[in-house]
Amino acid sequence: MDDNKIYKFRTNINCGGCVATVKPHLDKAKGIGEWNVDTTNKEKILTVKSGGISEKQIMDTVQKAGYKIESLNN
Repeated sequence: MDDNKIYKFRTNINCGGCVATVKPHLDKAKGIGEWNVDTTNKEKILTVKSGGISEKQIMDTVQKAGYKIESLNN
């Protein structure tokens, strides 16, 4: 279980409207403690504090919302 693990991703979620579009998907995903997107960073970094969700599940959730996502977790 990856409780309290922090995941970071490069995305194309680049404005408030995009955040609003992805928000319901991330909010209803089980196992996310909290999340935010730094739209001021040119790489639009999504940070997710896991409450048990896996990296792959986060990526699937964002892709289902219609956005590109790339892991920055090594």
